[in-house]
Amino acid sequence: MSSSTYRMRPDRFLGILAVGLIILGVAAILWAFNPPDSLVSVLVALGGLVVLTGLWVLARPPVLLKLGKDSIEVRGVKTAWMDIKTVDLVATTQGEAVALRTKRPDDTTLIPLRWLPPGRQEPLQTDLRDRLNAAHGYTIWDGRAE
Repeated sequence: MSSSTYRMRPDRFLGILAVGLIILGVAAILWAFNPPDSLVSVLVALGGLVVLTGLWVLARPPVLLKLGKDSIEVRGVKTAWMDIKTVDLVATTQGEAVALRTKRPDDTTLIPLRWLPPGRQEPLQTDLRDRLNAAHGYTIWDGRAE
């Protein structure tokens, strides 16, 4: 299996773009009152950088998780497939999440499903199931006894 990357929903980061536009609006309002040019220049530069950062993040949202051949990496925490004991759907303050519980006590990694773009929740769950089955040597029973 090749590696899979799941990114966060871009709309979670619209606030960055909005803050940049607000700073540019404040600079425009201040400019109308003829303040020192350096103040307006600083606000325009800051607002422009924040807007560009917001556009960059909207175009390439942060990676939520990477599924590799031997491990899963969730927000920078890497866990081997063989270390995962159970996978459950749990209710959290962020809505429904996939809980990856490892063999170590009190070690659970949560993947909030609403952080994923629409339509990516089902492929993630299928991908997780297939990779865990492959790691533990399970196959989906087709109804035939062998």
